[in-house]
Amino acid sequence: MNSLPSPLQQVDRTYVSYRGERFSYFGGCDYFRLASHPRVLSAARESVSTFGLNVSASRATTGNHRLYDQLELALARFFAVEAALLVPSGYITNLAVAQTLAGGFSHALLDTRAHPSLSDAAQLLDCPVVRFNHRDVEDVGRVLRRLGSGVRPILLTEGVFSHDGSVAPIKAYLGILPKDSVVLLDDAHGAGVLGKTGKGTVEYAGVSRRRIIQTITLSKAFGVYGGAILATRQLREQIIARSRLFTGSTPLPLPLASAALEAVAILRNGSRLRARLQANVDRLKAALCGAGFPEEPTPGPVVSRVPRHDREALLLKRALLRRKILPCFIQYPGGPAGGCFRFAISSEHTRTQLDHLKQALTES
Repeated sequence: MNSLPSPLQQVDRTYVSYRGERFSYFGGCDYFRLASHPRVLSAARESVSTFGLNVSASRATTGNHRLYDQLELALARFFAVEAALLVPSGYITNLAVAQTLAGGFSHALLDTRAHPSLSDAAQLLDCPVVRFNHRDVEDVGRVLRRLGSGVRPILLTEGVFSHDGSVAPIKAYLGILPKDSVVLLDDAHGAGVLGKTGKGTVEYAGVSRRRIIQTITLSKAFGVYGGAILATRQLREQIIARSRLFTGSTPLPLPLASAALEAVAILRNGSRLRARLQANVDRLKAALCGAGFPEEPTPGPVVSRVPRHDREALLLKRALLRRKILPCFIQYPGGPAGGCFRFAISSEHTRTQLDHLKQALTES
């Protein structure tokens, strides 16, 4: 029987309490630790006093609020898009888009390791779903040739894959897809992190947004909660009109909307945070490459290790515990079938913590 892991008690921004001691924490995906940033917490507290917790109704009825408009405008400016639309969670973003666009495509092309929300979204698009090999441009080409001329596909992929930090080859996909196709890009782990100004995988790849619908979560780089769809004004209006998930959902609690507004403001001027995160990522991944790990370093702030057998998993767990690092072993849809140790790097981890992680990974 599956069960949830034991609850964790965070003691500060990069440590948790484990077995009565303080352990370094590389779990979660709070890449800038904004979930505990004083300004973000203060915005949430002030909002509780001013607005209360909840509008208690759909935005389509009596639950709209000026905070939602302000946050959508701030997100649209941050990502340099025409419009943004908030939804209650990152998972729902892809489903709301799919409900809106259902019937508009001949086929849905889905990466085999896509996030479950993309798999669920593909089922709502009202067209055949064809899976292609993970991040494999050549396989996408083979699929397109097999489907023949006259097709209008939508390709669904993550921007940064959460199990290893690899990035989807968006530019190459756009180069071989038909000109009237669309890419639904779940950029939960790229938004705020990748790109010179944090606009995510689109900015990192250096491509136009014309054929891309970028969906994001506010629970990773922004450290809060909720989801947003970055779109044209036309698509925003279509989602409001057609998506039952949007119409039938109570929106983000107001204190979280206020907190997210502050988090966006911090990252809008967050070049130092992004530089610190990148330095930590580069430091750890360069050290692992120097120690003989054969794989290519991935751009995302994630390092993973897939044990070949139970004994290897046990040895790595012991090595992590010796260095007071919480052993984060996860089994997650889209990741390795047997699970993996995943370590999410943040801008706030110290050099000592990174060095201890490197030692555990290389000596086990």
